[in-house]
Amino acid sequence: MSQNRVNGEDADSEPSAMARVVERVEDLVFNELEPGRELPSEGALAQDLGVSRLTVREGMRQLSARGLIEVHNGRKPVVASPNGKGVGDFFRNAIRRDPRALLDLLEVRQALEVHIAVLAARNASRASIGAMQSAIDEMRRSIDTPEAFSEADIHFHELLAAATGNQLMTILIEELSDSQRTSRARSVMGHEMLGRRLDEVLDQHAKILACVERRDETGAAAAMRRHLRSTEKDLAAALR
Repeated sequence: MSQNRVNGEDADSEPSAMARVVERVEDLVFNELEPGRELPSEGALAQDLGVSRLTVREGMRQLSARGLIEVHNGRKPVVASPNGKGVGDFFRNAIRRDPRALLDLLEVRQALEVHIAVLAARNASRASIGAMQSAIDEMRRSIDTPEAFSEADIHFHELLAAATGNQLMTILIEELSDSQRTSRARSVMGHEMLGRRLDEVLDQHAKILACVERRDETGAAAAMRRHLRSTEKDLAAALR
């Protein structure tokens, strides 16, 4: 058997070769190329690093799964725009394994969204305030349709994050949206079990927006905190 073959695999498919591919492409992504720029071809990377194209291809798959690059058939990979794909996948998997992780997710939201409310009160433009009002209007129109109401609710929180002007916070909240759909379905269930109406949830969002519009940072934080504490009670009821 050739020394370059071990159990039918290329010797350069060992972890050290794969690590070289990943390290090189990470360097390109983080230090050399802007989002949307093309990466070198598989062949060029293979020749440069002294590995097989198969090893490069597998490294690219790993980096694509992490959301660092975008791979399209027949074209060179490109550097992906900043995203929180790994974060979103982590929370989706955690909740799938144990629905009680929804309460842990809510604690994460408390840490993020209270501060988001403060920044939105400080930085929100008139256009972003108008967009959040439209989301609340959609919640009001769909108050008798829980699924549509929840979608508008999620959209409000995404818009609130965008109003901060902080791109990383916006990405995090958007990537939590899938997990939030599971959370909203459970919290609506718990809300009904406690004999409460969705009008209360609507009112909580309206109070957050009113504080943002008045540039009341302290009030926005307090309103968001009250909203999330109410959500915690609903979730706890649904998960009992």
